[in-house]
Amino acid sequence: MIDLLLKSQESFGEPSVAARDRVLAAIDVGTNSIHMVVVKIQPALPAFTIIAREKATVRLGDRDKKTGRLTPAAIERAMTALRHCQKIAQTLNAEAIIATATSAVREAPNGHAFLHQVEQKLGLIVDLISGQEEARRIYLGVLSGMEFNHQPHVIIDIGGGSTELILGDGHEPCSLSSTKIGAVRLTAEMVNTDPISNSEFNYLQAYVRGMLERPVEELQSHLRLGELPRLVGTSGTIATLAELHAREKLGDVPALLHGYQFSLRDLRELVNRLRKLNCAERANIPGINERRSEIIVAGAVILQEAMALLGLETITICERALREGIIVDWMLTHGLIEDRLRFQKSVRERSVFKIAHKYQVNLEHSQRVAQFALDLFQQMHGTLHSWGDEEKELLWAAAILHNCGHFVSHSGHHKHSYYLIRYGELLGYTDVEIETIANLARYHRRSGPKKKHDSYRSIDSKKHRQIVEQLSPLLRLAVALDRRQIGAIQQVRCEYLPEEQEMRLYLKAIDLKDDCELELWSLNQKRPSFEEVYDLKLTPILESVPVSLPE
Repeated sequence: MIDLLLKSQESFGEPSVAARDRVLAAIDVGTNSIHMVVVKIQPALPAFTIIAREKATVRLGDRDKKTGRLTPAAIERAMTALRHCQKIAQTLNAEAIIATATSAVREAPNGHAFLHQVEQKLGLIVDLISGQEEARRIYLGVLSGMEFNHQPHVIIDIGGGSTELILGDGHEPCSLSSTKIGAVRLTAEMVNTDPISNSEFNYLQAYVRGMLERPVEELQSHLRLGELPRLVGTSGTIATLAELHAREKLGDVPALLHGYQFSLRDLRELVNRLRKLNCAERANIPGINERRSEIIVAGAVILQEAMALLGLETITICERALREGIIVDWMLTHGLIEDRLRFQKSVRERSVFKIAHKYQVNLEHSQRVAQFALDLFQQMHGTLHSWGDEEKELLWAAAILHNCGHFVSHSGHHKHSYYLIRYGELLGYTDVEIETIANLARYHRRSGPKKKHDSYRSIDSKKHRQIVEQLSPLLRLAVALDRRQIGAIQQVRCEYLPEEQEMRLYLKAIDLKDDCELELWSLNQKRPSFEEVYDLKLTPILESVPVSLPE
């Protein structure tokens, strides 16, 4: 079945003659399992059809209890599963494989090393995403397969290491949260008896309730008084519980669980029975395999306590989640969906401005700096660098946020900017992209990138280290061009003179009587980083008035 993505065909206009079906694979490297979907995208609709699914239980969440590191055995299982997924995607002629990693890899001290190993051995780039970004993509996935009719919906996704709660009505999500409770994590940390003892079970319930109270309260604060949203559940844990319920109530499992419902009352009865069985006995129940039997009690408790706190008596199953959300996000990024919903329109841009507002950034100044940075980027493209639109967007974000560190202190504000951006939950970006933006902002002043700096060393990707090295000088020049923060410079034009090994910057002032002395002085201070990176002499020239810089 083809699901139209969030809009009617009438609003598409005539499909492009060049539009063609495209095959794409999306991989979710989770705490419990690695999932892949392969889809055929039909841009003319736009829509996608799932043509293959693959799943392997690898238990990356079974980390070393002392160090928290991913174990060699779990890494090997994950590598085997990813290699298998890669072969299937290639067999189906997928033009690209988009892979993301979540909770277990986010938290493991060797998580980045694992992703580097995957890239080195398989040539597969796996993007690490934050909990909030994971929640946003889950929302996109659910929206691709379920009609919200502008009514509030709560989405719960119970993973191995975290649980995501989302509130939305088909437009921009009102609340996105990711809480560090998951079926694998809680089983490993809190369940030591088999069957689970009463004392452990009661403690597990209380702990889960305590962890969920704050995100539930935050979510409910966005609801109108007396408003009861519909609850939608995704993930393997919830699907397994739905299968158990269907077998008991219907005598069989529906061919599609999508849209299946069960009540909190029935869930409580199910949890009460499961907790009294040992792991082997649970594994003998049809629908529960051996690996699921180990973690199903903890996962069921999460759902039970979430429903109780939310005050919602019924849950509806959605078979689309993060993997499909990855597909939708890719389609949005590549212009295959013509946005009409606010939440889909430049989520990155809005997220950047939200952080800027939070830290009281002078937006007039930052937007001038951003425009200068993009002008320099564009004019130097093809001569001094070959970066494209994706890198330009990272430069823009860093330019808007470069001064946010002033919120903490003027002294060393560039370093404060790094931390505020790095841990500011920017949505729409992968972990390495956020790290890149933060580093670009960090190097808008003082020293350039150095291997001894922790922030620069934390970028695992060689490509993204090069982005910081080559684009941070452009941001430094852009900041200098608005040194007084009054918009004195109207325009900057670059002239590349390869024979002289020189780059000239022609500056046009708003007021021709303004000598822009401070801007020229600041350019002089910032030019060494540019000259070192690009091996060129930099010469600013003010509107028909050459400026001599001291040697």
